[in-house]
Amino acid sequence: MHPPLTFPPRGTLLDIEEGAQLQPKFDERGLIPCVTQDAATLEVLMVGVMNAEALALTIATRQAHYWSRSRQKLWRKGEQSGFVQHVEQILIDDDQDCVLLRVRVEGGASCHVGYRSCFFRALARLGPDTDFALTFLEKEKVFDPNQVYQTALDRTPLRGKAKP
Repeated sequence: MHPPLTFPPRGTLLDIEEGAQLQPKFDERGLIPCVTQDAATLEVLMVGVMNAEALALTIATRQAHYWSRSRQKLWRKGEQSGFVQHVEQILIDDDQDCVLLRVRVEGGASCHVGYRSCFFRALARLGPDTDFALTFLEKEKVFDPNQVYQTALDRTPLRGKAKP
C-alpha cells in the first residue's frame, strides 16, 4: 500500500502557470479532467476525470486511476478488463486544471465497448448542412465486452463482434 500523497497548495499565478511544482486545480466537485494518450502514437484513447486520490494513486503506482462519475467510485483502469494503462508520463496544462497521461496499454484496448480508443467515430460531414452521421474509424473491436464485463449499464447489446 502506498502512503497518501498530499498535493502542494496552489501558489501565485506565476507559481501555477510557470512554476516547477505540480499544484493541480480540482473543480468544485473535487475533479480534474484527464486526457489519456497512447505513449507511442499519441493517439487519444479516452477522456476521464480524476479526484485527488485518483491522481495521487496514478502518480504513486504508475497505473491510471480515475473517478467514475456514473458509479461514484474510484477505479483503476483495467481492474475488471485486464487492459491496464501503464503511465509513462504525466503532463499538466498551463493553469494546472487538466492532466494528460501518456500510457502503454496492456492488452491494447481502452474503450469499454471493445475498441482500441474511445474515439472510434468521427462526424462524417462538418458544416451547416450536416446530418450528424458518424463514420467508424475502427472497423473491428479488439475484444468482446460482453465476455469481459459482467454487467452492462443498460443491458443493450453492443454493436459488432470482436476479432477472433
